[in-house]
Amino acid sequence: MKLVYVFDAYCGWSYGFAPTLAEIGRRHPDLPVEVVSGGLFTGARRVPIREFGYVQGANAKISEMTGVEFGAAYERLIADGSFVMDSEAAARGMAALRQAAPAHRAAELAEALQTAFYRDGQSLSDAGTYRAIAERAGLDADAVVAAFTAPTSRAAAEADFRHARGLRVEGFPTLLAVDGNRGAAVLAVGRATADRIDQRLAALAAS
Repeated sequence: MKLVYVFDAYCGWSYGFAPTLAEIGRRHPDLPVEVVSGGLFTGARRVPIREFGYVQGANAKISEMTGVEFGAAYERLIADGSFVMDSEAAARGMAALRQAAPAHRAAELAEALQTAFYRDGQSLSDAGTYRAIAERAGLDADAVVAAFTAPTSRAAAEADFRHARGLRVEGFPTLLAVDGNRGAAVLAVGRATADRIDQRLAALAAS
């Protein structure tokens, strides 16, 4: 069995879920975690952030319910409402980071990606953001930037989006337990405590 974490780097609830996913990783170090980008802000939804009038209120609720903090640099980035959240670019970056790192670091890198945006106010469309993440993570930064900017990176993003659709994921974040014999079971959508996820894992193991 493995966990499949379908998130979007520009999804605030995914940012809020990151500490829970990290706790699950600590409790189950032998359980592989596959990270898939979901594609929340693509196509007609790739517009200036001012078009989403609920952002500030949603962020306050996310902070209250999960304890994550939205940094001052992030607040400055979105202050005039012109910033565009481009989930394809973020998915290309996530794919580039995955390519440069061992599979067991995928969840850690997804969290680093979201921290770069929501705390440090760095655009996930900027190659420099991925260089900085790679350097902090001890990865080959040149290779990460090259993979992010390569023409083939869009295919990697689209492959993630197709994978998410194939899993019938409709909201982010979604955490699934995937077993080759039994298919996929939903462990969490939006938010859940690590204890609740553990209960669901135990029920699956007992079934």
